[in-house]
Amino acid sequence: MPPFNPIVAALPATVPFVGPETQERARGRSFLARLGANESVFGPAPAVRAAVARAADEAWAYGDPEAFELRNALSALTGAAPERITVGSGIDGLLGVAARLFAGHGDAVVTSLGGYPTFSYHVDGLGARRVSVPYRDDREDWEGLAAAARAERARIVYIANPDNPMGTVWPAQAICDLRAALPEDCMLFLDEAYLDFAPEGTAPEFPADDPGVIRFRTFSKAYGLAGLRVGYALSAPEIARGFDKLRNHFGVGRVAQAGALAALGAQDWLAEVVAQVARGRSRLALIAEENGLAAIPSATNFAAIDCGGDGEFARAVLREVVARDVFIRMPGVAPLDRCIRVSVGTEADLDLFADVLPQALAAAKAGRGRNAP
Repeated sequence: MPPFNPIVAALPATVPFVGPETQERARGRSFLARLGANESVFGPAPAVRAAVARAADEAWAYGDPEAFELRNALSALTGAAPERITVGSGIDGLLGVAARLFAGHGDAVVTSLGGYPTFSYHVDGLGARRVSVPYRDDREDWEGLAAAARAERARIVYIANPDNPMGTVWPAQAICDLRAALPEDCMLFLDEAYLDFAPEGTAPEFPADDPGVIRFRTFSKAYGLAGLRVGYALSAPEIARGFDKLRNHFGVGRVAQAGALAALGAQDWLAEVVAQVARGRSRLALIAEENGLAAIPSATNFAAIDCGGDGEFARAVLREVVARDVFIRMPGVAPLDRCIRVSVGTEADLDLFADVLPQALAAAKAGRGRNAP
């Protein structure tokens, strides 16, 4: 076969995530609780399910490539003019297009060491030079990100607020300070996937025409539409027009657009899901405390639970939890990898996790012997 291009040929044969379905096939059995992907187990609103069912009859037709109705509904919700809104196949798809808009081979792109891996995946695929800044006190270090951007003459700085995988959050002023500290020719990519769960005062107010920021939001989390893949970006109009040069114009299908549009009309359901998630986070913190562990305060729909040891011990705990048919994940780099990450589930899901965690801890400690915490 003809060779891959040099950038692709040099990449490792890895993907950002190994899905629970892949693990189930390897294990030969299904998980009893799916608490690893930060999905909303509460699902979409009843009105959304009805809209998706109706739209299924028209699945033979492509979706509107301009997502006209959805962009206008998002405009009404966010206050952003429709020409500032780009709809895409989830934040992941939009990040890939946005990275191509501003970075190329050899350009410096700054992100956090251990932060959301799909952005790094896109950066590496461009052949850009990825600069990673360690977390500070379990939060993305916005001052360190800004300093690295200046030192490296970066084209892009990426930050998620609230953060994945730790669930921590900066107030709006910190994000504004980050924006002000960046070089004039450096773009800020602000991932707000978990904003619906965050406290008041998290979302910064940038000028509508600010050409230095792109905000990324999704229907995958609080709206419960991860399976439909719908996200959107808020930017200056000239950047939205840049998206149009590269994006997959039929990447968000008719059924997905109908579901997202109906979700925006179900704000009462959204509020109830956010309340259930808050209760679930409290339950996860209690489960951790009952086992002598600590959950890091979270502004998302998951909790990072400090297992009290190092990454090797946390990986052992994760393996033992998974072996007991509960799917969870964990951060990938030290010192974040002392934690496991558990999504909020139903009461039954959390009851199962509460039963499994002490068993997993005991098995992990037995495997470590005297080195166990």
